[in-house]
Amino acid sequence: MPPIVLVLNGPNLNLLGTREPTTYGHETLADISALCARSAEEFGLAVEFRQTNHEGELLDWICGARGRCAGIVINPAAWTHTCVAIRDALVASELPVIEVHLSNVHAREPFRHHSFVSAIASAVLTGFGSHGYRLALQHFGQRLLGVSP
Repeated sequence: MPPIVLVLNGPNLNLLGTREPTTYGHETLADISALCARSAEEFGLAVEFRQTNHEGELLDWICGARGRCAGIVINPAAWTHTCVAIRDALVASELPVIEVHLSNVHAREPFRHHSFVSAIASAVLTGFGSHGYRLALQHFGQRLLGVSP
């Protein structure tokens, strides 16, 4: 059975494709989920792709990954800048974490420049659009299985 990578998405990402397309692009969350499924298969991984607007649900998913998944790719969205509980749950999972953001958060409002997740992540991908998810899965394929692109 291939290693499972949990791909988590935070609040408002269910609105992708219609929400601020000049910032986030025209792809939908379903498009990104399909990209992750194709990429995971290419890199020898299994992927579980989830999105929620409820912080407690995200925390439950992170805690449930411990001992079951090989890594976490997370786009915490607005919770990046506000939620210590997500950071603490990611640390407690004892899994490698890659933080992904569609837009370049450092080119945006100053409050978006701080992340509670970045300091505990093994990598941070920002501004690559949906390609950031593919890069994160490629990294896990290389790290876990030695798969080359």
